[in-house]
Amino acid sequence: MGKNIWINAGETSGDLHGGKLMEAISSIAPDTTFYGMGGPEMRSKGLDAILRVEDLSVMGFTEVLGKLFDIFKMLKQIKNELAVRRPDAVILIDAPEFNFRVAKYAYALGIPVYYYISPKLWAWRTGRAKFIAKHVTRLFSILPFEVEFYKQFNMEIDYIGNPLVDVIDWPSIDHIKPATNRIGILPGSRKKEIEALMPQFAFAASIMAKKNPELEFHCIQAPGISQEKLRALWTSSVPLTIHGPENRYEFMRGCTMLIAASGTVTLESALVGTPTLITYQLSKLTFYLGTKFIKVPYVGLPNLIMGREVFPELLQEDANGDVVAQRALAWINTPGKLDAIRKDLEALRSKVGAPGAANRAAKLIIEDLSK
Repeated sequence: MGKNIWINAGETSGDLHGGKLMEAISSIAPDTTFYGMGGPEMRSKGLDAILRVEDLSVMGFTEVLGKLFDIFKMLKQIKNELAVRRPDAVILIDAPEFNFRVAKYAYALGIPVYYYISPKLWAWRTGRAKFIAKHVTRLFSILPFEVEFYKQFNMEIDYIGNPLVDVIDWPSIDHIKPATNRIGILPGSRKKEIEALMPQFAFAASIMAKKNPELEFHCIQAPGISQEKLRALWTSSVPLTIHGPENRYEFMRGCTMLIAASGTVTLESALVGTPTLITYQLSKLTFYLGTKFIKVPYVGLPNLIMGREVFPELLQEDANGDVVAQRALAWINTPGKLDAIRKDLEALRSKVGAPGAANRAAKLIIEDLSK
């Protein structure tokens, strides 16, 4: 008899990885049924979406406050669904502030909990490791340095490699050469971050185009974000070409450089080998609280994995158009600078593990559920 699995993704990147994990589980156990919370990728793999990830994607303390009613409503619905459906397992993907509550509900019902893409407790809230030890049956890590972190809490963790290695079609992109003067814009996937960063990117484009009129600016549209929204926030007379999310890795590979919101996309850009300026703006309160709790020297995943600054991080006041433009122009106008960064990025691929992350996690989950 097939297993029934509740799977919960809390943001767009989690939806991407959730779809791959569902596909891997189905290849081993084709009669598995999936329901829960996901986005377009998971729905395309057969998820019965009780809730949509698009309705949750928020980031930061104050940003969450604005959606508290909706969040608690969603959590209540999940709690009720788990009690009625009694799935064979619950799989949680990242998004700890939301998914920890789901883990607690499942644990209380005696349902095994598998955490795919372990929450980034090493960045802040290290005390939550005890919560995971109690409520989570098995923890899967996709970042190599996380294993040592969890060891200090006497916790076992399965390092499975990074699923992005499987998502990127290497043979289709490795031959692509960067197009001269093509600048890629990646303003994020959440409404608040796009509203904060897109006007600054537009300001940067105005400055850069004035210095170098041959530059072309292209934006890669995140799933669920309309072109109309992006164009409304592009407050520059400099032309902007907007591309859909399909074939984004080929496009990213073909850019001279990228200007991106901090997040999973910066690891994607590092893996495809394109120099990237990492930017981010949060509310002043959120950023202040973050400085009190964040326990790591970088926010960018490429920098954390390499243990040094590979991509510059322009945060808060530094994520303004003038600073972004000056840093980008310094890269473009320094002979050999961008090629040196691309060479440096070659080492990152080997650090994130071999292909097959989703398959390895799927095998371990099905083996557990078959006992």
